[in-house]
Amino acid sequence: MPTQLTADDARVSLNAHVAAKGAELRAKYGPDLGWNELKLILEDRACVRYPCALEFNAEPLQPGEFAHPAAKGANPEDGFTLFVHPYFMTHLPEVPWLVLYQLVLVNYGEFASADDALAFGAAALGLPEDEYYARLCELIDPISDCGCS
Repeated sequence: MPTQLTADDARVSLNAHVAAKGAELRAKYGPDLGWNELKLILEDRACVRYPCALEFNAEPLQPGEFAHPAAKGANPEDGFTLFVHPYFMTHLPEVPWLVLYQLVLVNYGEFASADDALAFGAAALGLPEDEYYARLCELIDPISDCGCS
């Protein structure tokens, strides 16, 4: 009789998968992921499963939120707009750090967790997850009380 997978098994499996995808992205576009590489990544369906446009606009964001993807239609294939707080328009080298964290929502939807976002972004940047998290908190500190310490 086959072994039944639990929800925890699925979470662990997804986390390992997103970390592997982050490492693939780093191998293809890294090790220094900057603004120009980000534009290429957003067009690469091996990295970003669905079309994803970047827009600097805080209006659709929740208070204190630095970025968030919004579906353009009823189906993921319709694409997403990834809204980024306009503060970062003058900090383009930092935008990839923010966008990488959000891409798991584009690629995996509601199944993706904050842990998955950290695993993906950290792997893409070649960092331990705690270092990536700490840097994200530093980056968003000017726009938010993120509660990070």
